[in-house]
Amino acid sequence: MIKCHLSRVMGEQKLKISDVSRDTGINRGTLTRMYYETLVRIDLDTINTLCEYLAVSLDELLEYQRCEKSA
Repeated sequence: MIKCHLSRVMGEQKLKISDVSRDTGINRGTLTRMYYETLVRIDLDTINTLCEYLAVSLDELLEYQRCEKSA
C-alpha cells in the first residue's frame, strides 16, 4: 500500500489545498484526493511538481507499506 503524506507536509508548511492548486496548476480535486488518501493513481509529473513546490523528497511525500496478508 502507498501512503501519501501530503496532509502532514502541507500542515507543517501551513498550506491550503487552494494555495497549492493555484501555485502549481495541479487540479484541486487531485490534491484533495491525495490529501485524504483516496487517490487511486497519479501522474509522475504531478508528483515531481509537488516535490519541487513543497521542497520535499519523494520518500517524504509517499511511502510504501507492505500489506499483511490474512491466512
